[in-house]
Amino acid sequence: MAFPYKHFLVIGATAGIGKALATRLIESGAKVTAVGRRQDRLDEFVQTFGAAHAKGERFDIGELAKIPDFVTKVMKESPDIDSIVFNAGVQSPYDLTDLDKFDLTAFHLEVKINFSSFISLTHALLPYLQRNPNPTSFIFTGSNLAIVPAATLPAYSASKAALNVFTLCLREQLRHSNTKVVEISPPPVQTELHDYMGEDAGRQLGMPLDAFTQQVYQGLAEGKDQIVIGSIGPVDTFNGIVDTRRTAFESLSKMMRGGKP
Repeated sequence: MAFPYKHFLVIGATAGIGKALATRLIESGAKVTAVGRRQDRLDEFVQTFGAAHAKGERFDIGELAKIPDFVTKVMKESPDIDSIVFNAGVQSPYDLTDLDKFDLTAFHLEVKINFSSFISLTHALLPYLQRNPNPTSFIFTGSNLAIVPAATLPAYSASKAALNVFTLCLREQLRHSNTKVVEISPPPVQTELHDYMGEDAGRQLGMPLDAFTQQVYQGLAEGKDQIVIGSIGPVDTFNGIVDTRRTAFESLSKMMRGGKP
Protein backbone atom coordinates (compact mmCIF):
# COMPACT_ATOMS: atom_id res chain seq x y z
CA MET A 1 0.00 0.00 0.00
CA ALA A 2 1.47 3.37 -1.00
CA PHE A 3 1.60 6.20 1.50
CA PRO A 4 -0.92 8.98 0.85
CA TYR A 5 1.56 11.41 2.44
CA LYS A 6 4.39 13.06 0.55
CA HIS A 7 6.15 15.37 3.01
CA PHE A 8 6.76 14.35 6.63
CA LEU A 9 7.69 16.73 9.43
CA VAL A 10 9.64 14.50 11.82
CA ILE A 11 10.07 15.84 15.35
CA GLY A 12 13.18 14.45 17.03
CA ALA A 13 14.82 13.28 13.82
CA THR A 14 18.49 13.58 14.79
CA ALA A 15 18.80 10.32 16.75
CA GLY A 16 17.22 6.99 17.57
CA ILE A 17 13.78 6.03 16.32
CA GLY A 18 13.17 9.47 14.80
CA LYS A 19 16.29 9.40 12.66
CA ALA A 20 15.76 5.78 11.61
CA LEU A 21 12.15 6.39 10.63
CA ALA A 22 13.00 9.63 8.81
CA THR A 23 15.62 7.73 6.83
CA ARG A 24 13.18 4.94 5.96
CA LEU A 25 10.55 7.43 4.81
CA ILE A 26 13.00 9.12 2.47
CA GLU A 27 14.00 5.73 1.10
CA SER A 28 10.32 5.13 0.34
CA GLY A 29 10.25 8.25 -1.84
CA ALA A 30 8.87 10.80 0.62
CA LYS A 31 10.39 14.13 1.59
CA VAL A 32 11.32 14.77 5.22
CA THR A 33 11.77 17.98 7.16
CA ALA A 34 13.80 16.94 10.19
CA VAL A 35 13.46 18.80 13.49
CA GLY A 36 16.01 18.61 16.29
CA ARG A 37 18.18 20.59 18.68
CA ARG A 38 21.57 19.67 17.23
CA GLN A 39 22.44 21.65 14.12
CA ASP A 40 25.41 19.45 13.21
CA ARG A 41 23.19 16.38 13.05
CA LEU A 42 20.58 18.21 11.00
CA ASP A 43 23.27 19.33 8.56
CA GLU A 44 24.56 15.78 8.29
CA PHE A 45 21.05 14.48 7.63
CA VAL A 46 20.47 16.97 4.79
CA GLN A 47 23.91 16.33 3.31
CA THR A 48 23.28 12.58 3.34
CA PHE A 49 20.02 12.72 1.40
CA GLY A 50 20.25 16.01 -0.48
CA ALA A 51 18.10 19.12 -0.38
CA ALA A 52 15.58 17.65 -2.79
CA HIS A 53 14.62 15.00 -0.22
CA ALA A 54 15.59 16.42 3.17
CA LYS A 55 15.46 19.67 5.07
CA GLY A 56 16.56 20.52 8.61
CA GLU A 57 14.90 22.80 11.15
CA ARG A 58 16.66 23.47 14.44
CA PHE A 59 14.24 23.82 17.35
CA ASP A 60 13.94 22.86 21.00
CA ILE A 61 10.39 21.60 21.52
CA GLY A 62 10.75 22.22 25.24
CA GLU A 63 10.35 25.94 24.55
CA LEU A 64 6.56 25.75 24.50
CA ALA A 65 5.98 29.49 24.11
CA LYS A 66 7.95 29.51 20.84
CA ILE A 67 6.04 26.64 19.24
CA PRO A 68 3.33 28.74 17.48
CA ASP A 69 5.93 30.93 15.75
CA PHE A 70 8.02 27.90 14.86
CA VAL A 71 5.06 26.13 13.28
CA THR A 72 4.06 29.25 11.35
CA LYS A 73 7.58 29.51 9.94
CA VAL A 74 7.86 25.85 9.00
CA MET A 75 4.44 25.62 7.38
CA LYS A 76 4.95 28.85 5.47
CA GLU A 77 8.23 27.53 4.06
CA SER A 78 6.83 24.03 3.38
CA PRO A 79 3.04 24.24 2.94
CA ASP A 80 3.02 20.75 1.39
CA ILE A 81 3.80 19.08 4.75
CA ASP A 82 0.99 16.59 5.22
CA SER A 83 2.16 14.27 8.02
CA ILE A 84 3.65 15.00 11.42
CA VAL A 85 5.77 12.37 13.17
CA PHE A 86 6.44 12.85 16.90
CA ASN A 87 9.50 11.02 18.24
CA ALA A 88 11.42 13.25 20.63
CA GLY A 89 11.70 11.99 24.17
CA VAL A 90 13.83 11.62 27.28
CA GLN A 91 13.92 8.90 29.93
CA SER A 92 15.39 8.89 33.43
CA PRO A 93 14.87 6.75 36.53
CA TYR A 94 13.51 8.36 39.70
CA ASP A 95 13.35 7.11 43.26
CA LEU A 96 10.28 8.91 44.55
CA THR A 97 11.05 7.87 48.13
CA ASP A 98 14.50 9.49 48.24
CA LEU A 99 13.45 13.10 48.76
CA ASP A 100 17.02 14.35 48.96
CA LYS A 101 17.89 13.07 45.50
CA PHE A 102 14.51 13.22 43.77
CA ASP A 103 14.85 16.00 41.17
CA LEU A 104 11.36 17.44 40.82
CA THR A 105 12.44 19.97 38.18
CA ALA A 106 13.89 17.22 35.99
CA PHE A 107 10.74 15.14 36.48
CA HIS A 108 8.51 17.98 35.24
CA LEU A 109 10.88 18.66 32.33
CA GLU A 110 10.66 15.04 31.22
CA VAL A 111 6.86 15.17 31.21
CA LYS A 112 7.00 18.45 29.30
CA ILE A 113 9.25 17.06 26.57
CA ASN A 114 7.47 13.71 26.26
CA PHE A 115 3.90 14.98 26.49
CA SER A 116 3.16 18.70 26.83
CA SER A 117 5.33 19.68 23.87
CA PHE A 118 3.47 17.22 21.64
CA ILE A 119 0.14 18.71 22.68
CA SER A 120 1.34 22.25 21.96
CA LEU A 121 2.69 21.18 18.57
CA THR A 122 -0.54 19.37 17.71
CA HIS A 123 -2.57 22.44 18.66
CA ALA A 124 -0.42 24.66 16.42
CA LEU A 125 -0.25 22.24 13.49
CA LEU A 126 -3.83 21.00 13.35
CA PRO A 127 -5.28 24.06 11.55
CA TYR A 128 -2.77 23.58 8.72
CA LEU A 129 -3.60 19.89 8.32
CA GLN A 130 -7.33 20.59 8.41
CA ARG A 131 -7.01 23.16 5.62
CA ASN A 132 -5.25 20.59 3.44
CA PRO A 133 -7.84 18.95 1.13
CA ASN A 134 -5.68 15.82 0.84
CA PRO A 135 -5.13 13.07 3.44
CA THR A 136 -3.01 14.19 6.41
CA SER A 137 -1.85 12.52 9.61
CA PHE A 138 -0.37 12.77 13.07
CA ILE A 139 1.93 9.87 13.98
CA PHE A 140 2.87 9.60 17.66
CA THR A 141 5.60 7.38 19.06
CA GLY A 142 4.38 6.16 22.43
CA SER A 143 5.57 3.17 24.44
CA ASN A 144 4.47 -0.21 25.74
CA LEU A 145 5.03 1.42 29.15
CA ALA A 146 1.89 3.45 28.54
CA ILE A 147 -0.03 0.22 29.18
CA VAL A 148 2.20 -1.46 31.78
CA PRO A 149 4.33 1.18 33.54
CA ALA A 150 7.85 0.64 34.86
CA ALA A 151 8.04 1.55 38.55
CA THR A 152 11.57 2.95 38.20
CA LEU A 153 10.51 5.21 35.30
CA PRO A 154 7.49 7.10 36.68
CA ALA A 155 7.92 10.27 34.61
CA TYR A 156 8.43 8.41 31.35
CA SER A 157 5.65 5.91 31.99
CA ALA A 158 3.19 8.61 33.06
CA SER A 159 3.99 10.85 30.10
CA LYS A 160 3.52 7.99 27.65
CA ALA A 161 0.26 6.95 29.33
CA ALA A 162 -0.97 10.52 28.98
CA LEU A 163 0.08 10.55 25.33
CA ASN A 164 -1.78 7.29 24.73
CA VAL A 165 -4.98 8.78 26.15
CA PHE A 166 -4.49 11.94 24.09
CA THR A 167 -4.12 9.97 20.85
CA LEU A 168 -7.29 8.02 21.59
CA CYS A 169 -9.25 11.23 22.20
CA LEU A 170 -7.73 13.06 19.21
CA ARG A 171 -8.49 10.13 16.89
CA GLU A 172 -12.08 10.03 18.11
CA GLN A 173 -12.60 13.77 17.64
CA LEU A 174 -11.04 13.73 14.17
CA ARG A 175 -12.90 10.62 13.01
CA HIS A 176 -14.82 12.52 10.29
CA SER A 177 -11.86 14.58 9.11
CA ASN A 178 -9.12 13.92 6.58
CA THR A 179 -6.53 13.76 9.39
CA LYS A 180 -5.59 10.29 10.58
CA VAL A 181 -4.14 9.70 14.06
CA VAL A 182 -1.60 6.89 14.36
CA GLU A 183 0.05 5.62 17.54
CA ILE A 184 3.23 3.55 17.52
CA SER A 185 3.79 1.54 20.70
CA PRO A 186 7.41 0.34 20.92
CA PRO A 187 9.14 -2.04 23.28
CA PRO A 188 12.62 -1.05 24.48
CA VAL A 189 14.67 -0.29 21.34
CA GLN A 190 18.45 0.00 21.05
CA THR A 191 18.86 3.79 20.98
CA GLU A 192 20.41 6.68 22.90
CA LEU A 193 17.29 6.87 25.09
CA HIS A 194 18.86 4.48 27.60
CA ASP A 195 22.27 6.18 27.84
CA TYR A 196 21.67 6.90 31.54
CA MET A 197 22.42 3.20 32.03
CA GLY A 198 25.84 3.66 30.49
CA GLU A 199 26.31 4.03 26.75
CA ASP A 200 27.40 0.44 26.11
CA ALA A 201 24.72 -1.22 28.21
CA GLY A 202 21.94 1.21 27.32
CA ARG A 203 22.33 0.96 23.57
CA GLN A 204 22.20 -2.83 23.68
CA LEU A 205 18.91 -2.87 25.59
CA GLY A 206 15.90 -4.01 23.64
CA MET A 207 15.00 -4.62 20.03
CA PRO A 208 17.50 -3.79 17.25
CA LEU A 209 16.62 -0.43 15.73
CA ASP A 210 16.60 -1.65 12.11
CA ALA A 211 14.17 -4.48 12.85
CA PHE A 212 11.89 -2.15 14.80
CA THR A 213 11.91 0.49 12.05
CA GLN A 214 10.97 -2.06 9.42
CA GLN A 215 8.00 -3.26 11.45
CA VAL A 216 6.83 0.31 11.98
CA TYR A 217 7.15 1.08 8.30
CA GLN A 218 5.19 -2.05 7.40
CA GLY A 219 2.40 -1.03 9.79
CA LEU A 220 2.27 2.47 8.35
CA ALA A 221 2.26 1.15 4.79
CA GLU A 222 -0.65 -1.15 5.69
CA GLY A 223 -2.63 1.85 6.92
CA LYS A 224 -2.85 0.82 10.58
CA ASP A 225 -3.76 3.48 13.12
CA GLN A 226 -2.26 1.53 16.04
CA ILE A 227 1.08 -0.22 15.65
CA VAL A 228 1.96 -2.27 18.71
CA ILE A 229 5.38 -3.91 18.57
CA GLY A 230 6.54 -6.30 21.26
CA SER A 231 4.88 -6.61 24.64
CA ILE A 232 5.42 -6.46 28.38
CA GLY A 233 4.79 -10.01 29.55
CA PRO A 234 3.00 -12.59 27.39
CA VAL A 235 2.06 -11.20 23.98
CA ASP A 236 -1.54 -12.43 24.09
CA THR A 237 -2.12 -10.94 27.53
CA PHE A 238 -0.58 -7.59 26.62
CA ASN A 239 -2.40 -7.27 23.30
CA GLY A 240 -5.60 -8.36 25.03
CA ILE A 241 -5.28 -5.42 27.43
CA VAL A 242 -4.67 -3.01 24.54
CA ASP A 243 -7.60 -4.32 22.49
CA THR A 244 -10.04 -4.53 25.40
CA ARG A 245 -9.19 -1.02 26.54
CA ARG A 246 -9.67 0.42 23.07
CA THR A 247 -12.99 -1.36 22.66
CA ALA A 248 -14.15 0.05 26.00
CA PHE A 249 -12.99 3.52 24.97
CA GLU A 250 -14.85 3.35 21.66
CA SER A 251 -18.01 2.13 23.39
CA LEU A 252 -17.87 5.01 25.87
CA SER A 253 -17.23 7.49 23.05
CA LYS A 254 -20.24 6.25 21.11
CA MET A 255 -22.43 6.47 24.21
CA MET A 256 -21.25 10.02 24.96
CA ARG A 257 -22.14 11.19 21.47
CA GLY A 258 -25.59 9.64 21.77
CA GLY A 259 -24.90 6.69 19.51
CA LYS A 260 -24.15 8.92 16.55
CA PRO A 261 -21.53 7.76 14.02
